[in-house]
Amino acid sequence: MAGRTAEKDTGVPGDGLRLDKWLWFARWFKSRTLAAEVCQSGRLRLNGQLVHKAHQIVRPGDVLTFTKAAHVRVIRVVALPHRRGPAAEAAAAYEDLDPPSGESRLAGVYDVGPGRREPGQGRPTKAERRAVDRLRER
Repeated sequence: MAGRTAEKDTGVPGDGLRLDKWLWFARWFKSRTLAAEVCQSGRLRLNGQLVHKAHQIVRPGDVLTFTKAAHVRVIRVVALPHRRGPAAEAAAAYEDLDPPSGESRLAGVYDVGPGRREPGQGRPTKAERRAVDRLRER
């Protein structure tokens, strides 16, 4: 082990940080695993380009677009945190360009729609279930 330094690798290179680590450090996701899953799912954009890898490098000035809690979030990276610290420290790492509003809400995805039944109505029949599935596919 000669030649190795005793420094701990923080994963923060001089000019960037892994996207999954940044999302976790900035407290957008509860765990780094969840952040990596979102990155790999292709539901996140970095500067307008779809991301499919969690190891994509993010730098200050980059813009992230993703869905969170039924809202489309647009975030600008301001800083690269060195740890997952308190919420105030995490909030200093980004600028929210489009705070949640009625227009940014994903219409119909999380809203209770035709599949809702009143209490006491019982289970849906097979035909009713298929009708609900057809409505949800639109």
